[in-house]
Amino acid sequence: MLDAFTALTRGTRLVYGRGLRRYVYAPIAVNLTVYSAMLYYVVSHFGGWLESWMALVPAWLGWLEWLIWPLFVVSLVLIVFFTFTLVTHLIAAPFYGFLAAKVEVQATGRPPLDDRGLARTAVDALGRELVKLGYILPRALALFILSWVPALNVAAPFLWALFSAWMMAITYLDYPMDNNKVSFADMRRRLASRSWQTLTFGGWVTLITWIPLANLFLLPGAVAGAVLMWDRHYRGERDVAPT
Repeated sequence: MLDAFTALTRGTRLVYGRGLRRYVYAPIAVNLTVYSAMLYYVVSHFGGWLESWMALVPAWLGWLEWLIWPLFVVSLVLIVFFTFTLVTHLIAAPFYGFLAAKVEVQATGRPPLDDRGLARTAVDALGRELVKLGYILPRALALFILSWVPALNVAAPFLWALFSAWMMAITYLDYPMDNNKVSFADMRRRLASRSWQTLTFGGWVTLITWIPLANLFLLPGAVAGAVLMWDRHYRGERDVAPT
C-alpha cells in the first residue's frame, strides 16, 4: 500500500533524477520570484499594518493588546500563506501540469489520457486554477470569519488544519486528474471516497509548504507524489454522475 509520505519521498527522488530534472527549473523559478517579492513586501509593510490594526482597537480594550497583537500576527501569517500558495500555483499551474504528465509517463509507463497540445494545456490549466480558487476562497473566508467568533473559534485551529490538508490535496492531486480528463467535480468525489489517503497526503504537503526556502524545491516532488497517489489510489475510481 502506497502511503502519502512514501509517495512524496519517491516523487521528490523522481523529479530530481535523470530525465525529469530539467522540468522542475521553471516552477522553482516562479516560486522563488513570488516568495522573494512577497517576503519583501510583508517585511517592509508589517510595522504600518500593525499600527493601523492597533489604532482600530478602542481605548477601553487597550488592556487586551497582549492578546490582539499575537492574533494579528497569526492572521497575517495565515493570509500570507494562503496568498503565496494561491498565487504561485496560479502562475506555475501550466508547468506543474506538464511536469505531472512527464512523471506519469516515466513512473507508470503510460501517458495520460490528455491529448491537448502544449499551448491549449497551458490555457486550460489557468482556467482550472480559477475553478479551484472559486471553490477554495469562499470556504477560506468563512473559516477566517469563524476564527474570530467567540466560543466557536476554539475549534478554528483544528478546522484550519483539516481545510489546509484538503486544499493541498485538491491543488496537487488535480494535476494528474486534469491530465487524465477527470472533471473538477468528479475529482472532489474521488478524493472524498479516499478521505484518509487524501487528507494525509494534503497534510504532508501542507507541512512542506511551511518550510522556508526548502519548500521551493520540495513542491515539484509533491506534484510527482500526486501522480503516484493518483495511479495507486484514484485512477481505478469510476466516474459518478452528479445527482
